[in-house]
Amino acid sequence: MSKIKIRKGCKIINKNRFLVTKFNTFGSKNNMNLLFETWHWAISGFLIAIIMLLLNYFGKVFGMSSNLRTLCTMAGAGRCADFFKFDWKTQKWNLVVLIGTMFGGFFATHFMQSPNNVTLNPKTISQLTAMGIEAPNGKLLPDALFSVSFSNNPKQVLILLLGGLLIGFGSRYAGGCTSGHAIAGLSNLQVQSLKAVIGFFVGGLIMSHFILPLIFTKS
Repeated sequence: MSKIKIRKGCKIINKNRFLVTKFNTFGSKNNMNLLFETWHWAISGFLIAIIMLLLNYFGKVFGMSSNLRTLCTMAGAGRCADFFKFDWKTQKWNLVVLIGTMFGGFFATHFMQSPNNVTLNPKTISQLTAMGIEAPNGKLLPDALFSVSFSNNPKQVLILLLGGLLIGFGSRYAGGCTSGHAIAGLSNLQVQSLKAVIGFFVGGLIMSHFILPLIFTKS
């Protein structure tokens, strides 16, 4: 009986060693680095599409800018405009998505930072440098625009406020933002979404090549 127990015990020990080995292999440094490296655009796009399909399955429409209308309604904007007179509680699920996006971004930024910088186009870096915007390789958010000390510069505050106003107004006036039109709308073959996305790109090109240099280029 003792031999049988020993054999059984050996089997259990070997099984536990196998599980520990598999766990260590899965959690090894090389494999974990995959989570911290920059993901390929196809992987990120696939995950976004999965989220959209799940929302469609549950009868929800994928769109982030509609939360702006919901928040304004919660603040009492319905007393000033009929546009904000609706039952905002029907959009509670979208507020949860918004909160999850914020926490996900915070977690990824503070706990999943890759030691390797993202490679930017050298021409982009040189153009930003010529405008007085320091953009070292891999710095996706230049300090000149997104630093904590921006409040000390009235010009930067005005730019951010004006930009936020245009985004808020434009996304609601167009009936959606890049998530509502470019992802959900185009996947449903909506012509108006195609027009909106074309406008997004044209506006981005005009802003990058003509307006941004006028704002930041030092005389």
